[in-house]
Amino acid sequence: MARNQPGQTQLKETILVVDDDDSVRRGLVWTLNSDFRVLEAASRKEAVKLLQLEHIDVVVSDLCLPPQLEDISEGLAIIEVARDLDPPVQVVVITGIDSKRAALEAVKRGAYGFFEKPLDAAEVLHIVNQAARMRRLEIENARLRDELVGALGFGRLIGSSQSLEKTLMQARAVASTNATVLIVGENGTGKEMLARAIHEESQRRDASFIAVSCAALPETLIESELFGHERGAFTSATHARMGRFELADGGTLFLDEIVELSPSVQVKLLRVLQERTFERVGGTKTLSVDIRLIAASNRDLETEVAGEHFRRDLFYRLNVVPLVLPPLRERREDVPGLAAHFAAKAAEKHGRATPQLDPTLIDSLHDYDWPGNVRELASVIERAVILGDGKQIEVAAALGVDPARVSVPRGALPDTAAEYGAAPTPGSLDDAMVGHITEALQRTRGRVEGRHGAAKLLGINPHTLRSRMRKLGIDWARFRDLAS
Repeated sequence: MARNQPGQTQLKETILVVDDDDSVRRGLVWTLNSDFRVLEAASRKEAVKLLQLEHIDVVVSDLCLPPQLEDISEGLAIIEVARDLDPPVQVVVITGIDSKRAALEAVKRGAYGFFEKPLDAAEVLHIVNQAARMRRLEIENARLRDELVGALGFGRLIGSSQSLEKTLMQARAVASTNATVLIVGENGTGKEMLARAIHEESQRRDASFIAVSCAALPETLIESELFGHERGAFTSATHARMGRFELADGGTLFLDEIVELSPSVQVKLLRVLQERTFERVGGTKTLSVDIRLIAASNRDLETEVAGEHFRRDLFYRLNVVPLVLPPLRERREDVPGLAAHFAAKAAEKHGRATPQLDPTLIDSLHDYDWPGNVRELASVIERAVILGDGKQIEVAAALGVDPARVSVPRGALPDTAAEYGAAPTPGSLDDAMVGHITEALQRTRGRVEGRHGAAKLLGINPHTLRSRMRKLGIDWARFRDLAS
């Protein structure tokens, strides 16, 4: 049975009851059956299968499930799978062991409510009703979001520029395969959105899409987060835990900012890509997974390999199908369409009428360099909608532009020259950029790439810096001559 889509007509919400104790499970079914459609499962495996096949609104699950009845890892895994769905499924958990510790872990994973055995039927019914109402709100929010974004899959990525279309054409070609994909792009260009689109257009669309930001996790936790751990593997490992690879089994695992992985984790990741097997931290049992890996980085991995910050063999494994997301300044023709989309989205969010985009003020958006890319544009437009009068958006106020001049002020860009001790340069934006880049090249003696290069100093991609220098007529070789 195909899983129902959010918003599809349904007479009753569906509750999935998960417990290996037949008497407890039947009691819950009897309590909930009059108000809800109730499905049953006796294990994590059965529950995950139903979550993938059925439209489930709320899961009521014991934390201690077979085959590991001595700990709560199986129940916690159900919470993570349910909350990773889009929109997330609400989870109410029940247990009879070490309730304080179990409650803390369940809440950390996103559980809505928690009960100790023996259960009070009226209390259970009350909380499940609340969870079902929350689920209805999440479904409605998802429906509104999809109406604004457009179709699922590649319809999420708005734009018709040649550079974006080239990337999307390559992404469509690879989506139907199981090939590993490497997405490269600056921060804010939409790398995770492209990864989700590939997943949604693939044969794995009905399975989980699990996203992990490698930069957001400390080095001491990333290995456990990816591969899981066994009870007692380290001081705080009070129970066994499934890692993201196990949770993504059958689906897609997205590793963002993969360059941040430590050398030891890079080695383990290489093995998974080669053999599709691994062990949990502190474990000896070899586990197998069937996943499609999509990795992403805001840095040039070839440069990182050359600088010995990233394994060459892992790079080759990841770089099967490279996709480059262009920065917004290289697809400026997409700015008006994106601005209109974000204006409608912000107006709906803040309860305002959809504003008109003034063509004159839109020019200031088109001329701005967008160091934060699409993410920055979305924030600026939301700010402009909030500052506007409901009839038009205040683009000038949002960017700090003088409406009489309709140009982007120096203050809208990072004051890089001041950081390097150079005096502010009056004149055009190109003049200011020449000054910033020249100062950086002088300080780095003409070196563009690497940890001590001008690109690192300016906070941009080396390829982007070279392209900009060619456009501005800057010969970086002469700075090397000065250093010799």
